[in-house]
Amino acid sequence: MKPILVPFHQDELLPPETLPVPVALPLAPQLAGTDRWARMAELYDWLADEVAGEIRVGKMPNVVSGDCLVMLGVLAGVQRAGLSPSVLWLDAHGDVHTPESSTSGYLGGMALRFLLGAAPDALGRLGLRPLAEENATLVDARDLDPAEAVYLASAQVRHVPLAEARAPDGPVILHVDVDVIDSGDLPGLRFPVSGGPSKSAVVEAVRAIRAGGNVIATHIACPWIPVQDQENRAALLHELLYSQPVSPGR
Repeated sequence: MKPILVPFHQDELLPPETLPVPVALPLAPQLAGTDRWARMAELYDWLADEVAGEIRVGKMPNVVSGDCLVMLGVLAGVQRAGLSPSVLWLDAHGDVHTPESSTSGYLGGMALRFLLGAAPDALGRLGLRPLAEENATLVDARDLDPAEAVYLASAQVRHVPLAEARAPDGPVILHVDVDVIDSGDLPGLRFPVSGGPSKSAVVEAVRAIRAGGNVIATHIACPWIPVQDQENRAALLHELLYSQPVSPGR
């Protein structure tokens, strides 16, 4: 299965070598204009159509991108195909900030919260239906800001360690931010966090989750500094994409 390559960090086109996937079709479109939100909306709208198209013909989309925000397009695409999925979110960070709670303003730190209904009106063209909190499972997220910890303490989002990650019943989107891997095992991350699971542990967890048969789409986010450690990065992506691939079967 050829992955869908989205070589962007937010609306910034990344160097071609940033995401070392040998064969990936189709390629993301050229974005017009200068407004960040309009450009991202165009990108995610395109991606949603690609994801929906693959699901409709019985394929399981595998998306590789430069950040977690691309999950907006993945979820919109699965919904366009007529499915109401849950999301299994593997990440070193919570990604549940809002524009009001974030001290840095980094949009990638809001990605999961956007899926849960906090997405800006500028992304309205996606037709995205908010994901219910009880349909989201946050895995690892060992680096939480205080505002994120407060939110998760009262939210219905499940927060579990990697060892307890399981795909729930029904269709599931598996999201893997590669920074869930311990920073000592994967150099060059934009936001490295130590004290996490090893590369092999994450690969094995992804393998087990996908083997369960409920995963209908996978998104791998690679928020790393471009063009470093290419051989190891290529090997990691190959393992995450192709270890025990399964058919969507739905």
